[in-house]
Amino acid sequence: MPVTFDTIDIKKIADNAARQTDAHLQGQISSLTRLTDDDIAAPFPQAQDAKKLVELMRIVRSIRSENGKILQRIDNSERFVGVVLNLV
Repeated sequence: MPVTFDTIDIKKIADNAARQTDAHLQGQISSLTRLTDDDIAAPFPQAQDAKKLVELMRIVRSIRSENGKILQRIDNSERFVGVVLNLV
């Protein structure tokens, strides 16, 4: 039986790929923190929010001076306000 675009559910395939990608990202984040996959998934359901969390974690864990970290947090505070509120 030939496969045609009429018989393929593109939306279902895309949704499944998005769920798998989100699950993989949550697993990667939880492996770097004390949080579980479920702890990540609840406050950060969107991949873009989880990516911001990773970026914030990189800043916090960086070897920069405390002053550099503070300045960078202030510069990025608008971008990370949602992530911080979700953590709280």
